[in-house]
Amino acid sequence: MVKRTGTTTLALQNLIKDLDTLASKEKIKLWRRVADDLKRPTRIRRAVNITRINRYTKEGETALIPGKVLSEGELNKRLTIAAYQFSDRAKEKINKIGKAISIAELMKENPKGSKVRIIG
Repeated sequence: MVKRTGTTTLALQNLIKDLDTLASKEKIKLWRRVADDLKRPTRIRRAVNITRINRYTKEGETALIPGKVLSEGELNKRLTIAAYQFSDRAKEKINKIGKAISIAELMKENPKGSKVRIIG
């Protein structure tokens, strides 16, 4: 008997399915890339500190992290940050100056994926 691999979380499976559907419907490669990144094993999935997000983004942009946002560093730009997961402290820091949302919320707000930068 072969051990099952892949995502086991139902919410993550549904998110990946929604990303693939939106990618094929809108013909936008961004969503397919994010779905592929989320299909990776948990131990390989991205974990990004706020410092890195602050360094590689511009004021008013949307940063997309297909993994977890960690709280190391400070944010000094008004950004919208979408991620699969946030640490509690990171979410507090982001919401003080910017906005922390889930990837599903970003898909609803910006289905075309314009002005979105993948970090990680």
